[in-house]
Amino acid sequence: MRYFDCHSHFSTKAGLHHATQEDYEQAQRVFKRKRSFETEEQMAQGFRSRNVRTILDIYRTWRLTDEDEIRASNDYAIDFALKNPDIVYGNWLAINPAMKDFWLKEYARLAAKKPGFLGFCQSQNSLGYPASDPIWDPFYKLSIDIGAPVLIMTGLTGIGQGMPGGKGIILEDGHPRHVDRVAARYPELKILAGRPAWPWQDDMIAVLLHKANVSYEVHGWSPKYFTPALKKEIGWRLQDRVMFGWDWPTLTLERLLEDWRSLGYTDEVYEKVFYRNAEAFFPGAAPK
Repeated sequence: MRYFDCHSHFSTKAGLHHATQEDYEQAQRVFKRKRSFETEEQMAQGFRSRNVRTILDIYRTWRLTDEDEIRASNDYAIDFALKNPDIVYGNWLAINPAMKDFWLKEYARLAAKKPGFLGFCQSQNSLGYPASDPIWDPFYKLSIDIGAPVLIMTGLTGIGQGMPGGKGIILEDGHPRHVDRVAARYPELKILAGRPAWPWQDDMIAVLLHKANVSYEVHGWSPKYFTPALKKEIGWRLQDRVMFGWDWPTLTLERLLEDWRSLGYTDEVYEKVFYRNAEAFFPGAAPK
């Protein structure tokens, strides 16, 4: 079996340099897994030895305002992709839409390096702009023009979870209604909704059934914690629309695969979820 991972992060110190000590401690507390850093070689080998090809989220550049720092972070990620095209299909750009002019120019600069896939990640409730806010429209329009899917986060986020005030994050900004509105406004836009949309999972299923331009990747959760409705739909009406997300280094692949296998789907469904659906969704992702 091969695996197409729709969403993971760097596990190198340079790839996570935006994170604070509080961020590390928060992730360890929420996901019950101690974080440790790897070298670039170790990280690449981890994906390669497991037969995984990934899209890496350029971690939290949306929280940065220094343009030189953002460029340096992006260049680090792009360099890793260029050196490891067999395991890195591309990168999600974690943007701040309030810096529109910078990010549109930055996308063009990075694309000129030809590092593989580049797409925008709408970081849900972390910035205070839900996906349906018109501030995102220039990025949706560019994505349509270049034929690149966008990633829109949904549901509960581990950022701020269990903290007083949740670090100011409004969970409702991640409600699937925002995905629904964007999909209706831009029917030409290919949308990948990210993360199980709990506690609004049934709402997300309704959006997926209604909007043909929306698909779903389920990183960040063990499938054993999916709602009964989602577990059923993965083997039924949504078997061609749901895609695998590892969320390295938050979760281990071995644990995820064991939990996926425990759900008892057919081999055909597992092949679709683990790689076939993503390879059909992303331009040029299928092996030649």
